[in-house]
Formats: sequence, structure tokens, C-alpha cells
Amino acid sequence: MIDIKSPREIAIMREAGKRAAQTLRAVGDMMRPGITTAEIDVFVREDTKRLGCIPAPLGYRGRDNSLPPYPASCCTSVNDVVCHGIPGPLVLCDGDIINVDVTHIWEGYHGDTSAMFYVGCPSARAVRVVEIARNALNAGIAEVKPGARLGDIGAAIHEYAESRGCSIVREFVGHGLGRKFHDEPVVQHFGARGKGIRLKAGMCFTIEPMVNLGSPGVYVDQDGWTVRTDDGKLSAQFEHSIVVTDDGCEVLTVC
Repeated sequence: MIDIKSPREIAIMREAGKRAAQTLRAVGDMMRPGITTAEIDVFVREDTKRLGCIPAPLGYRGRDNSLPPYPASCCTSVNDVVCHGIPGPLVLCDGDIINVDVTHIWEGYHGDTSAMFYVGCPSARAVRVVEIARNALNAGIAEVKPGARLGDIGAAIHEYAESRGCSIVREFVGHGLGRKFHDEPVVQHFGARGKGIRLKAGMCFTIEPMVNLGSPGVYVDQDGWTVRTDDGKLSAQFEHSIVVTDDGCEVLTVC
């Protein structure tokens, strides 16, 4: 069953999303060569608390409780790391690209968002994969409206990315959210138009395509969390939380 949010719940999720977006925007202001991913995590943890929220990733064990507890307040995925990179002593260097994934809990509801940032002066390849990922997310969001199907979102994303010579990671997906961090529906970033469930006003979910510069293959590090590209090439991701409205959709994670 897919939960349909009430106007009151959507208002709370709008505030949760706004606060997550505020923290993420502030992270962008601190990006520079020489900073560590651990410093980013400390900032996210403190800023989440300042905003009266709880960092959802901290201690999270996956949808089925099968993973080791996630040890940080955000995910920091650098260069060939696709998603779920764990903050630590890694020093960011000139030319790196990094995805920071932030999820705040506000009054029991989740606001989930991520964005790519350039560190110093990026290469042309880095800019290419980041901007294709940004536009792929926008292509998916443009499909969201009552009566559309989930497959329309995935089709728009993979059509855009693949037409520009990149690939879409298929093992990791968007998801419903609300009181639960991860809920139904599963939002694939590939698919066929006209397939999948029909969207209804009040559905809330994330769209978060992971775009690889090379092949779509990935693997998980021994830490159980960090996902990397098989070929070591760059990967990029953007994410927003979305609610379906009566006449389209609203992006909840903006500030």
C-alpha cells in the first residue's frame, strides 16, 4: 500500500524538506580543497540539531535491518563513489566532485535531498557527468503528475542520460517517504512509459538518479555501505523529495 499524505502531513514534510535543503545549501558554502569529509559530517550533525531536527542516517541499518549501523549524519560520495560514502579522514582535492546526502527528521517526518558540489576547478568530464545528472533529475520531476505512471519517470531519466553517453545505475532507487525513511513506492530511474503504478495526489517519494560516466556496473565496499563504479569512472547524483499535487507536483526540498 502506498500512503497518501494529508494536507497536514504534507505541510510537515514541506518543513522537513526545507530544513534539509537549508543544511545542504550551507554545506555548499564550505566546499574547498583541504576540507575532510569528516568535517562535512560534523557540520551537518550540528546544523541538523540547530534546526531542531534529527539526522536520519545516523545509526540507520537499511530497510531490512541487515546492514551495520550507519556511523554518520550524512553521506559523502566522492568521484567514483556512487552513493552511501561514509565520511572520514578523506581530504578533498582540487578537481574532486562530491555528493552530499542529507535527511532530516522534523516532527516525525523525513526530508531527503542530495546534491553534487565541485571542489576547486573541475575537469570537463566532471562537469559533464554532474550536469547530466542534474538535468536527468529535472527530466524525471517533469513527468510527475496525477495519472502518470512510475515508468514515465524512469523512462525520462534514462532516455536523457543515455542519449548523452552516460549510464544509469539500476541497483539503487528512489523511494516513498514520510514517517518512514524508506517506504513504497520504489522509484526506478529506468523503465518504460505507460508502465507501473499510476500516481495520485498526496503520494510522496524521492527521485535520485545515479549517473555514471562509464558503465552502469557498481560494487559495495567491505564496509557494507560505500558503493563504487565498477570501472572507477566518475558518478554523480542529485535528489529531491516530491509530493504529487492535484495538477502536477511540488519539490519539497527547496529553500
